[in-house]
Amino acid sequence: MLEAYIREKQKTKEILLMTHIVMGYPSFEDSYTIVKEMVEAGVDLMELQIPFSEPMADGPVILRANQVAIEKGSTVKKCLEFAQKVARDFPIPFLFMSYANILYRDGFDSFAGKMADINLKGAIVPDLPPEESREYLRAMKAHSLSPIYIFSPETSDERMTYIDSVSSGFIYCLARKGVTGKETQFSDDLAAYLGRCRKATSLPLAVGFGVKDKADIQYLTGKTDIAVIGSQTIRIVEQKGAGATGEFIRSLL
Repeated sequence: MLEAYIREKQKTKEILLMTHIVMGYPSFEDSYTIVKEMVEAGVDLMELQIPFSEPMADGPVILRANQVAIEKGSTVKKCLEFAQKVARDFPIPFLFMSYANILYRDGFDSFAGKMADINLKGAIVPDLPPEESREYLRAMKAHSLSPIYIFSPETSDERMTYIDSVSSGFIYCLARKGVTGKETQFSDDLAAYLGRCRKATSLPLAVGFGVKDKADIQYLTGKTDIAVIGSQTIRIVEQKGAGATGEFIRSLL
């Protein structure tokens, strides 16, 4: 189980690191290089995003990566094949991140079955609220997969409790409102919010949206269990190429 893996890793690390890639960006060959570089550098788990034409939770950096991947021919079928390969080749848990239309089109049980068959551990579907997730939750449970749900600074204590009741693996805590890739203020307000998150769940907490450097990760150490790096790794790829991602990850640890 995903939570058990996280708890075991916490015995030797103060904070875990999760990264995010868009499959097929800049190419599938480069995507594989990025995964290899990051795993060898010490990443503990990874989101694999299936490109989508309207990625509403994503800011301009990841949006552009989605568009490029689609233009270059990234499809759901190719993403499943890629995910199967990396899940076989590397010893960390991989999760899908995508949007509800992709799962609807295939059917929740069919899609969850495919995820289980290729040894993925869970999924993050930001536009599928838990109140509308009955079939999805049933399918994920049937295939022993973790549905990862989201807390935000605007989430009430009551709703956090409800989200916790349908979640497994970990809770993804947005460091701020809005979309990915923008500036986040790592401040007392964030610390208070994370304290509220901690009270709402016994699951591990992952924090993302704006985490970009070692100082951010040092700030989060002791306040959360997993730091999530997303847009910044894509910026590194844009600026220096896929082979530079390992060096970047090592600079964070």
